[in-house]
Amino acid sequence: MKKGKTLGKDFMLLVAGQIISLFGNAILRFSLPLYLLRATGSSALFGVVTACSFLPMIALSLLGGVLADRVNKRNIMVWLDFTAAVIVTGCYFLMGKLPLVPLLMVVLMLLYGIAGIEQPTVQASVPALVKKEQVLAAGAIVNQVGSLANFIGPILGGMLFGIWGISLILHISAISFFLSAVLELFLVIPFEKQQKPERLIKVVKDDLSESSRFIRRDKPIFLPICVIIAGLNMTLSAMLTIGIPVLLADIPGVTDQMLGITQGLLAAGGLTGGLLTVVFERRLKPEKSFVFLLLCSSCAFIMGITMILQRSVLITYVLLSSASFMVTVFSTTFSIQMLALVQTETPKHLIGKVVASIMVFIMCAQPLGQLLYGLLFEIPARSTWIVILGTSGLSFSIALYSKKIFIHLKENTSNE
Repeated sequence: MKKGKTLGKDFMLLVAGQIISLFGNAILRFSLPLYLLRATGSSALFGVVTACSFLPMIALSLLGGVLADRVNKRNIMVWLDFTAAVIVTGCYFLMGKLPLVPLLMVVLMLLYGIAGIEQPTVQASVPALVKKEQVLAAGAIVNQVGSLANFIGPILGGMLFGIWGISLILHISAISFFLSAVLELFLVIPFEKQQKPERLIKVVKDDLSESSRFIRRDKPIFLPICVIIAGLNMTLSAMLTIGIPVLLADIPGVTDQMLGITQGLLAAGGLTGGLLTVVFERRLKPEKSFVFLLLCSSCAFIMGITMILQRSVLITYVLLSSASFMVTVFSTTFSIQMLALVQTETPKHLIGKVVASIMVFIMCAQPLGQLLYGLLFEIPARSTWIVILGTSGLSFSIALYSKKIFIHLKENTSNE
């Protein structure tokens, strides 16, 4: 089977649906938190709402993994996007009629919960549509799609938000989710219908126990890899998620459009990291991936020094944005390698459950980090460099720890 046929109609439909859905998601994820931050001016409240919104994603990712292995993946994606369109439409009509903070928290929690179910479904669909040797490249393409949507979304969202406010954003997002659902109706993913279980709770428990046993007994190397990624989520990822909007919003002269450009650059970093993974696919080795973590730490160090100096608004803005961009480039390349490792080393009937279990473990660290950094960035703006340099030091320690783990991984691979 030729590569062109393997990555043909159904894979392209999956990609197209993700582009539309993630575009609507991207402008919404940028605009709603910014709307809250501008309305309240509190980084602590911003961190609390962001962290709480993330919790359903963690809880429902497990359910998403189970459903991805037992239910038609196309149907899952269609229903989720239709539901997201309804939620966003409801938010539009309730805006101004209900208290702002509870409304945004509930909407974000519902949308993140939907994403928690959909992500394992999309990831589990990739091996079903491509050959084993193409999983890394296909996974990188899916990652690039998300990064491209997240690149365009915040930039356009910043422009639209600055001119027309939040109402137009809600309209565009609802339409995007609806169109994605319609497109996914034509998607065909290989699926073998399984016997209907008697009790859903028992199925979830048995499936998660099976994936847990597989990780503990067959692939114990997955555990320290999860710890490494979770550590990065709690430090670098949380620092960028909370810190970049708060830092730039506090700098006089930085507009919503400029903040949108920076958020777009973060997504562009993910896109670039995905492109680098595709281009240098054969040269990238898991045992050398710790180098990307060292580079992430170095970029965070540059951000800290920038906040100490703060020569001018423009220079500070450019350096913070550029360093953040490079962090996402290196972290994305690292993450794609780790995901491909999990996908290729896991039996097909377990991929959804194993990916979901790993994602949940990793994501648990993110809301903790968001809460922590929301409080840390309440300190005076002139002292934020302490937080950033501390993050750089922590991520450097994680990189050194990962080097030992990946050396052990290479030895195990050689033995096998």
